[in-house]
This record gives sequence, C-alpha cells and structure tokens, in this order.
Amino acid sequence: MGECLFCKIAEGVIPAEHVYEDADYVAFEDINPKSPTHVLVIPRRHIATLNDLTAEDRALAGGLIEVGAKVAKRLGHEENGYRLVLNCNADAGQTVFHIHLHLMAGRTFAWPPG
Repeated sequence: MGECLFCKIAEGVIPAEHVYEDADYVAFEDINPKSPTHVLVIPRRHIATLNDLTAEDRALAGGLIEVGAKVAKRLGHEENGYRLVLNCNADAGQTVFHIHLHLMAGRTFAWPPG
C-alpha cells in the first residue's frame, strides 16, 4: 500500500528498530512508547483494520499473537508478564491503519485499561 507507514517500515523504506522479523511479520520498537518495553508487531501484508480480516486470515491473526508472545519471551518478560493490545479504528486509538499488535511490558499495568 503506497502511503502506509507500516508497509514502508516492513519494506525497509523507513528505518525502525527491528526486534524480530520473518517472512510474514515484523516487530519493531514503538517511537512513542507507553511502557519500558513497547514493541509493535505487524504482518507484512497490508490489512487496514481488524474489521477487514476474513476467515482466510485466521492463521495470519493467530501468527500475530504468536510472534508477540515470542518477542516477549526473547525480551525477558515471560515471568513477570506482558500485555498484548489490538486497537480497531480511531475511537479505540488506532492511528496507523495497518493492523498491529502492541506488546507492552516492563511495568505493572492497571485494569481496566483506558
């Protein structure tokens, strides 16, 4: 997608501090972190919002969570815990319209969020 910020990061056109990548996903540090560890996990394939997922995307969506957990473990947050967050559309806080998972860790989180 020509003007998508996250597509450009996945393609390497815009630099980012990558912490993980494979053929299907890229994980990189958030430029405006809300916790000591704040990593974004994106699929390389552009999907604007969670509303745009289809039945054919089940493996991709599950992989997003799997990569989030893998990165959390690599960064040493397996024991103390971490939070995975998916936002959908503006009222939920989505500002880049390419689905992405927020991996946050390194502090105690309140509940309920928001």
